[in-house]
Amino acid sequence: MSAPAPLRFDAAAPAVVLLDQTRLPTAEVERVCADVPALVTAIQELAVRGAPLLGIAGGYGVALAAARGEDVPAAAEALATARPTAVNLATGVARVLAAWDAGGRTPAAALAAAEALDAEEADASAGMAEHGLTLVPDQARILTHCNTGALAVGGSGSAFAVALAAHRAGRLAHLWVDETRPLLQGSRLTAYEARRHGLPHSVLPDSAAAALMASGRVDLVITGADRVAADGSVANKVGTYSLAVLAAHHGVPFVVVAPRTTVDLATADGAGIPVEQRAAEEVTHHAGTAVAPPGTAAFNPAFDVTPPDLVTALVTEVGVVSPVNRDGLARVMET
Repeated sequence: MSAPAPLRFDAAAPAVVLLDQTRLPTAEVERVCADVPALVTAIQELAVRGAPLLGIAGGYGVALAAARGEDVPAAAEALATARPTAVNLATGVARVLAAWDAGGRTPAAALAAAEALDAEEADASAGMAEHGLTLVPDQARILTHCNTGALAVGGSGSAFAVALAAHRAGRLAHLWVDETRPLLQGSRLTAYEARRHGLPHSVLPDSAAAALMASGRVDLVITGADRVAADGSVANKVGTYSLAVLAAHHGVPFVVVAPRTTVDLATADGAGIPVEQRAAEEVTHHAGTAVAPPGTAAFNPAFDVTPPDLVTALVTEVGVVSPVNRDGLARVMET
């Protein structure tokens, strides 16, 4: 039996219905968000996550507010600021809000815009898979970080979509999955998706990536992104920067796969990307149980920023940018 959709809009309710990612992989449970505050909470609790999927969720959130006859601009503001790093959330909300305003402030106008965004992200996923496959060698051993499949992106994903395309083309020997501390999006979510699609895969501790690369068993590192600045700096799940440094040291290509909706030309460089700081309990506790002495402080950034000189290529739905720099990004955004 197929898994529930990562996200859908129930117009009859109305509600935004999510596959609760905090419950995976042990339970496939849908979480019904009948109003915008419930959706904002779900976003902040990571029941729905992944930059492109957050953009879709934010767009449907605006449609939900319109359908309920609520203060749509206020709802849009709450949604857009629910998580600061993933640029898709704010831009998805802004796009649907503008369509609602231009369309006579009707629920139908908002919903049509959200559905269009949803469809476009699915199309972008297919384009990223096609272009990314050109960078995958035969019998590739790919290392990835966090989760970049359908649970994070419209369609089949971003970086995961490339690995899936390689598997279907008979070119994937193995997918190495970083567990992705502290919330284990790799072991909980990417391994879940890899198993469903039949990809040969193994989970490894984040700290084992260096030894794995040193052993010569990684041919390519591919990750997603939550925001790409105008200079090519990439914000992604914390631990990505470490992989980029390791890949450079070991001569392994480091490829970022992201739709153009994740490219933010309004942010000049990596220093301008806001990095979300999350609760200490995510580090000091596991599954509700303390794993550190009471009162222990924690440094818990949700993301880190990889400078463009460490990125071999950026794969988008319209092509590959390499080298990754301002001119290349500007060209791909003009396509």
